[in-house]
Amino acid sequence: MTVESRGHLNPGAPEVALDRVRIGLDDLVRWVWTARWDVPPGRTVRQRVLQYPAFNLVTDPVTATLHGPRTGVDVRELTGRSWVVGVLLRPGATPLFTATAPAALRGADEEVHAAPVAELTTAVACGDPAATVRDWLAPLADRVTDAGRLVNRACALAESRTDVVRADQLAELVGVAPRTLERLVRGHIGLTPLWLIECRRLQHAAAVLRTDPDAALAGLAAELGYADQAHFTRRYRAVLGETPGATRQAARAAG
Repeated sequence: MTVESRGHLNPGAPEVALDRVRIGLDDLVRWVWTARWDVPPGRTVRQRVLQYPAFNLVTDPVTATLHGPRTGVDVRELTGRSWVVGVLLRPGATPLFTATAPAALRGADEEVHAAPVAELTTAVACGDPAATVRDWLAPLADRVTDAGRLVNRACALAESRTDVVRADQLAELVGVAPRTLERLVRGHIGLTPLWLIECRRLQHAAAVLRTDPDAALAGLAAELGYADQAHFTRRYRAVLGETPGATRQAARAAG
């Protein structure tokens, strides 16, 4: 099943083809995504992403890398012609791919030596890398722990429940004490429960401003649970690196 992502802040570049599909290993993998690009000589395409609060396992024609989550916009500059296959992991999967503390990999990368790079290169050429990823990762699916599944659920609730704006509300929904949730979330993705909520709010805000640049900022701030428009604007600029007004202006220009 093809899926869409709110994390990609400037989709639609004609030189870049993106595809995201689910592969059924729901405790382990959120989706597999493939990016192929063909950028003319002398040009660069900038891709801006506010990442989901999880790890990405990314394979290119040479190597595979585990990318830790970031709490700001990740900018990638694409040139020439190439591809990557990425796996957006569920939080519960993190301990299966690295012995490094998740907090140490926040905003950092680590090479994954067990990835089937050659097989994925062939699969990309044939058009079905998701099947290769599924065959590779399926044996790991039963190794996700109960604690990992709890963090998976917390992340899903933080993303889907728009009425949740505080970490203690999220802990109550999951059925654990706030300090327990904090420990488990940090232990799996190196982030706080509050960031799970903040990421969802800012991804949603960026998507609204991109698709409806005339949306009222005060109304959007209230909808997302911010105290006022000024607080919303400060958080938006701190994380996305631009003001909500700048996002609206860019959307109108692309119009």
